[in-house]
Amino acid sequence: MDRTLHGHGFSDETGGNALLAASGLDLRQRSNLLDLDRQLYEHWQLGSNLVLAWCPYQAGMLALVVPHYAIADYAAAAVRAEQGSGQDFVARLLTGPRLFTVRQLTSAARLLGCEPAYLALRQPLAGTPAETDLIDRLLRRYGVSFVPSRAVALFDIVGFSLLQPFEQMTQLNSLAHSLNSAHSKMLGNHVGVNFARSGTGDGFYIWNRDLGVTANTSLYHLMHLVLADNAIARRKARGRTVPLLRAAFHLGGCYEFHHAEGLNPTISTHIVGDVTIELARMIERAMPGQILVGDFQADLPLDEDLQAGTVHLDAVAFMERARHDLARLNGLELAGDAVESIKCYLTGRARADGTFTIRRLAISDKHGLTHSVFNAKVNIYRRAGDPILLGIEDRLLRGDELSVATAGHIVRPAH
Repeated sequence: MDRTLHGHGFSDETGGNALLAASGLDLRQRSNLLDLDRQLYEHWQLGSNLVLAWCPYQAGMLALVVPHYAIADYAAAAVRAEQGSGQDFVARLLTGPRLFTVRQLTSAARLLGCEPAYLALRQPLAGTPAETDLIDRLLRRYGVSFVPSRAVALFDIVGFSLLQPFEQMTQLNSLAHSLNSAHSKMLGNHVGVNFARSGTGDGFYIWNRDLGVTANTSLYHLMHLVLADNAIARRKARGRTVPLLRAAFHLGGCYEFHHAEGLNPTISTHIVGDVTIELARMIERAMPGQILVGDFQADLPLDEDLQAGTVHLDAVAFMERARHDLARLNGLELAGDAVESIKCYLTGRARADGTFTIRRLAISDKHGLTHSVFNAKVNIYRRAGDPILLGIEDRLLRGDELSVATAGHIVRPAH
């Protein structure tokens, strides 16, 4: 079967071919990786197997190919036996680079009860960093990844289920436009966000494919701009064409896997894990127009190269980081008017000395579980236009919506 004619593999512009087109590899290397993708596709077997790791071997390479259920079975057995080493093995297997040594790969195959697959190539691998990175990215299309700490934002359309189908479509389109518009504005201001999204039915999860402190704070600022674009659109809208939003932001672990289009995995990914579960619980109790931030603790890499170490941040410390780099967005235009300044903060009560406490809020979900969150505000001041005030003031929070516990030891400056 000619896979080019049937839209499989690199011939599909939504898949590996898009990766190769921007790779900068020469024609021979690209041809070699086209053949590699063909073999990976055959081993993937429409999702029956996962390709999890690789290493150069002789004139080709070895690949760790396992049935899609093998990882779950191994992890469940390790939990039942209370084997911490087994759980650590699964975490290592799904986290970080996919390039293993021969010894690591064969040991992993033995533990999972399978044999490494040998993939013969048209020419030996060059071993360049660019080629290695691209092979890693190709393998991820046929596998599953785990990210211990990823920032994710959730936008939810208030009252979505009560809308007519045409209104639902129109409001989702409006939200998608706000996402694209905000992303474009950040790129135009030289603030990079490797933006990804996944639909929830009545909104979107969004995240930054890049990792690190800067990548996560950039995502938080992207959330601000999405809400600002939506607020401007609502002022101009007639009828129920623009959604009323509520939003939540959290950091946590998640699994990532690639969507399939037809019979081929694409570049776009889907995420599921603790972070999405927590966001879903938070958004259930958020008020219309409210912005909630999860009470998280995270060890984040200082940069995308993962070589400069990590920093431990809780939600309050993260917000301070985000607040300090807001100057990057000064001069950005919203509705034709340049932004003069942006202030973002977690809310609380005013103190006599001009500082504010930050209140930690306890919310109960439909399962009776309690989650700690913070209420967030964002004020965007423009040079000529009216300010855009996002979120809900602390004094307006209703006691019957959120049970409040004051964290009096957390203090921030006047805003």
